[in-house]
Amino acid sequence: MTDLLVQTGDRPARPPRRATAAEPCIRLDRVVKEYHTPIGARRVLDGISFEINHGEKIAVLGRNGAGKSTLVKLIGGVEPPTSGTITRGMSMSWPIAFAGGFDANMSGLDNIRFIARLYGVDPDDAVARVDDFAELGRLLNLPVKTYSSGMRSRLMFGLILAVDFDCFLVDEMISVGDQRFQRKCYEELFVKRSDRAMILVSHDLHIIRDYCNQALVLKNGRGRVFDDLELALRIYDTL
Repeated sequence: MTDLLVQTGDRPARPPRRATAAEPCIRLDRVVKEYHTPIGARRVLDGISFEINHGEKIAVLGRNGAGKSTLVKLIGGVEPPTSGTITRGMSMSWPIAFAGGFDANMSGLDNIRFIARLYGVDPDDAVARVDDFAELGRLLNLPVKTYSSGMRSRLMFGLILAVDFDCFLVDEMISVGDQRFQRKCYEELFVKRSDRAMILVSHDLHIIRDYCNQALVLKNGRGRVFDDLELALRIYDTL
């Protein structure tokens, strides 16, 4: 089945459709990402093309090293592509669990207020929502550099929910805290925001089956989108 991922020449596996004003989308067109290494250029992604429209949820499947997290960083704007274009026609979250956007010397509260202003959200409302969700209490007054990785993740998750987006980027993220807090994360993201678009990188096939309606399968830098989710999972199992 893995030969279904092979593309011919430079033709993308699934050319993006033309979006209309009533159908905002995230569109990737022949996206390439290379990194320079001591042994030469390493092409992680090679001509990836797909789009996701409002409310759609796409899983990104591939073995370790296939470029899944790199793809999420490109879509979220954390890194630029080497070539190709990424069009963002709806508001896009930064990758969930990515805490690199914090100023470590600022307190949790000051980081919330600063990022809220960047996204045009009322700072006081954002603080109240993050405080309620993250359950950090007085620790929000401390510099972020004193936080554990779990505390940072709680803060970032809460801030993403407080800002709110049309499309969420999820990269194997809901492993913070105890089972009660993890259930709270799932409730907020997958139930209360079930109408949002989502790009989901996960090895948890139960989550993918429950919440995704299509999948992008990556292999050797190339990729193909499948509307038949079960077919995509069978192909992924053979990689």
